[in-house]
Amino acid sequence: MLSVVEQCALAGLARSTYYYEPVVASEENLRLMRVIDELYLKRPFYGSPRMTDWLGDLGWVVNEKRVARLMRVMGLQGSVPGPHTSRPHPEHRIYPYLLRDLEIERPNQVWCSDITYVPMRRGFLYLVVVMDWFSRYVLTWELSNTLEVLFCVEALEQALGMSRPEIFNTDQGVQFTSAGFTGKLQDAGIRISMDGRGRALDNVMVERLWRSVKYEEIYLWDYADGTEAWKGLSRYFPFYNTERRHQGLGRKTPAQVYFG
Repeated sequence: MLSVVEQCALAGLARSTYYYEPVVASEENLRLMRVIDELYLKRPFYGSPRMTDWLGDLGWVVNEKRVARLMRVMGLQGSVPGPHTSRPHPEHRIYPYLLRDLEIERPNQVWCSDITYVPMRRGFLYLVVVMDWFSRYVLTWELSNTLEVLFCVEALEQALGMSRPEIFNTDQGVQFTSAGFTGKLQDAGIRISMDGRGRALDNVMVERLWRSVKYEEIYLWDYADGTEAWKGLSRYFPFYNTERRHQGLGRKTPAQVYFG
């Protein structure tokens, strides 16, 4: 009888995904969260007050308290100063933002990581990626049904097994400020950079990735469950890395730029 770790290794899954069941919510909340997710991609500077107004313009009868709660579940916050739905842990160290005015000119100079919400017909999951900033190459990704740090650490460990950057940039979410995550970066001698509070666009490269993966894969296929989500993303990221050419990369693929 194989252990859980051995089963996951054979299946190509992280340990965190072995245990997951998609988070279940009411059908109405799932529909509303899907709409919020699409709207947020267009205006990531919207917090719950503006998002509530926008939803009202679209015919949704919702109050700000409900929208704020759902955005908190989704891990979303407006990228402007003010009240936020996602806050750093008060006991976690916050590191300065190191990328301002920095010329990023080669692979493995800066990596970045972020988490996004994955809507499904029967629940939702969270997706984390580790990406090389210069080439936009996605080194690793993981799915989870919770926002606990484990799946982020597993994605980081896998990426560090491939190479290592000079700087690693994230937002100030509790997953990335946790000792489990920052400790691995420190042990590897990597400088830690974190976006300013309320400045989601400091991590603009991964924000662009989310638009691509959602419009080209997640929304298009409308996953029924976690199995479909895993299969779909396992199909999409190799396409994104090795076939999808970027104008900003001189019509090359991320893999061509990352591996030279």
